[in-house]
Amino acid sequence: MAFNILIVDDSPAMRRVVRRVVDLSGFEVGKYLEAGDGLQALSVLRAEWVDLIVTDINMPGMDGEELLLAVRGDALLSAIPVLVVSTDQTTARIEGMMANGANGYISKPFMPAALSEQMSRLLGGTPDAGF
Repeated sequence: MAFNILIVDDSPAMRRVVRRVVDLSGFEVGKYLEAGDGLQALSVLRAEWVDLIVTDINMPGMDGEELLLAVRGDALLSAIPVLVVSTDQTTARIEGMMANGANGYISKPFMPAALSEQMSRLLGGTPDAGF
């Protein structure tokens, strides 16, 4: 089964890194969708089917926390798993994002296996690659 993945990060380089890691993980991706902030992400979510959101927190405009709250507050979007990938490693931030409905949290920089494991947990199944 192919999954549509929305990658939300204000850094195009980081979006490419996440794409590359997902490619290496062996998950079958139907479509990669990208957004530079939460507002762009909401536009994408209203136009495209998304199976997983991978989002940064610290972004201009609408940040990842505001995006998470908007997704969880929308009946049509609330079931989409949200995986946070952020440089913010403070306990308060991690606990806050999880309390607001994040399904997982990975600190940057991250090992490819960490992303693969979280995706396996959130999407079910096992990727083909063996990180």
